[in-house]
Amino acid sequence: MINRIIRAIAGSFILISLLLAVYVDQNWLWFTAFVGANLLQSSITRWCLMEDILRKLGVQDNKCCNQ
Repeated sequence: MINRIIRAIAGSFILISLLLAVYVDQNWLWFTAFVGANLLQSSITRWCLMEDILRKLGVQDNKCCNQ
């Protein structure tokens, strides 16, 4: 469950920042780059800040059932 939430948040951040870059200011592309760099970093180090934040907020990772 937590992985699905993280993917949804990352995808939403990317799409929102792209819309902001098109309609507000191109500097919002830096936010898109930050999200992409964070995804790359987490794939290498296996540590994700958003996962830590969600766990502190009480989101639990269900390790059972085919999800």
